[in-house]
Amino acid sequence: MRKKVLVVGSYVADLMGRAPHLPEPGETVKGRYFKVGPGGKGFNQCIAAKKAGAEVDFISKIGNDPFGRLAIDYLAENHIFTDRLIISETEPSGTALIIVDDRTSQNLIAVFPGACDTISADEVTGMVPALEMADIVVLQSEINVSALKQVIHICKSMGKKIIYNPAPYQFLEDSYLDGLFLICPNEIEAGLSTGVSVNSVAGAVKAARILFEKNICNVVITLGGKGAIYYTAGTATHFFPYSVNALDTTGAGDAFVGALAASLSQDDSLMEAVKFANAAAALSVQKIGTSVAMPSSDEIRALMQRDHPGINQIE
Repeated sequence: MRKKVLVVGSYVADLMGRAPHLPEPGETVKGRYFKVGPGGKGFNQCIAAKKAGAEVDFISKIGNDPFGRLAIDYLAENHIFTDRLIISETEPSGTALIIVDDRTSQNLIAVFPGACDTISADEVTGMVPALEMADIVVLQSEINVSALKQVIHICKSMGKKIIYNPAPYQFLEDSYLDGLFLICPNEIEAGLSTGVSVNSVAGAVKAARILFEKNICNVVITLGGKGAIYYTAGTATHFFPYSVNALDTTGAGDAFVGALAASLSQDDSLMEAVKFANAAAALSVQKIGTSVAMPSSDEIRALMQRDHPGINQIE
């Protein structure tokens, strides 16, 4: 039986445009494409997990505005209950401004969290029934840190399996990391968390070892075009990347985290889950957008059958 995944995190509306190149400071660039869609790290990971086969609930705080309605409609379209959303009458829904480089598919992103940065202690307390029902809880750092810490504390007291994606990076005391089932940063967040320059596989292994020594059970560091590192109990495994034609790298990390949670919810091992997540991220960058680009379970497994990038045991 599938385990229940609960994503607690951010929702922002993505205002995404594509341009010939990313602007320099003070430069105006004429773009060629613009679209508004539902996004935010928590929302993207929820949709990614759902499309990858998980049974998912989602908690976030949105504004009573058109961008908030966009979230409600897209969740309903994907058969995800919307009754756990907290709706603010005073704060707007979050927004993200995204520019994607047409040549490289790299991006610049500025996030304005809005309502999801104002989750109160009482609102976190109201999440307890949903947390009790969950088997796996997925968290990120795009909500206010006070709410994040409170959710972690409650989940740990319940013995929940926590997957923490520390993005965007916010400092958390080691006491909150202690005992986490899994932390999944990218190379930038891993570097900020450890002080290690993560510009190579060797650097990623060094950073993963430092995070593991904070009494985190498992560490997965995503490396973009270099694949991913999985570290646990003194063993590091490098998962090679898929060779793809990337159109838009925005949301690839969220595809990875959501698919990882989906795989684990079906009792896959972490090795299997990282392979599955690696394929999901590769598929997501071949489409434009974030939540709308998340691949289905069938698409992920078809890619895994066609292509086998391989792994390397490092230590």
